Amino acid sequence: MQGPFNRSGKSKPMAEINVVPFIDIMLVLLVVFMITAPMLTQGVQVELPQVTSQPIDTQEDNDPIVISVDSDGGYFITLGEDSTSVTLEEMSSRVTTILERRPGTPVMVRGDRNVAYGQIVVLMSTLQGAGVANVGLLSEPPQDG
Repeated sequence: MQGPFNRSGKSKPMAEINVVPFIDIMLVLLVVFMITAPMLTQGVQVELPQVTSQPIDTQEDNDPIVISVDSDGGYFITLGEDSTSVTLEEMSSRVTTILERRPGTPVMVRGDRNVAYGQIVVLMSTLQGAGVANVGLLSEPPQDG
């Protein structure tokens, strides 16, 4: 009787890789990605500003549209030096008009720190409905001292 390690017999050692664990891992990853992928595409696309971020480079001839929300919840639209108090519906129509005349104009949102997060989300959703693809969030650098 010969053992499994005896080379003189007909049985040879198996040198195959067991791929069943690899298949199991790949199927688990596939299920995880299938579940999480729809969650990543929902909501308003926003790149949150960092406290120590660099200033945004703007072209001289393409002033950004700045939508401001004050602490009382009032909306203001600023283009260049002109700032006007508007309602949410007026702001949407004005932004649409500006973007039709000057496509590619950047849109920035500037909110008071005491404004409710939900109001900013409603504003960004309204801007998305007005045809704004990307919205930038403005912040101030931290105060030293």
